[in-house]
Amino acid sequence: MSENDVSSTTPSRPPMPPANFDFLVMSLVTQAQMHLGLLHFGDESDRPEPDFEIAQHFIDLLGVLHDKTRGNLSLEEERNLQNSLTELRFRFIQARSTAQAAQ
Repeated sequence: MSENDVSSTTPSRPPMPPANFDFLVMSLVTQAQMHLGLLHFGDESDRPEPDFEIAQHFIDLLGVLHDKTRGNLSLEEERNLQNSLTELRFRFIQARSTAQAAQ
């Protein structure tokens, strides 16, 4: 299926972002943030409880991606991935500490 075939079958949908490494990283980061309770949609009363096991899984997936792509990324891609991992690991510890203190 060509790119034209996809866009012609879904005229009301906005164009998809490019399928590239940065978008892959951003997708995994967003999933981890959602499961840490950092992102939610709706009112504060609708905020779901963090699921640290799933959040850890997405952080671990980013770690695997980092290990398996070492030496094959541009400097910008490497920095984006490393910074994302560092930030998520910090946020994970922070969110878990907050949840434990609330119990």
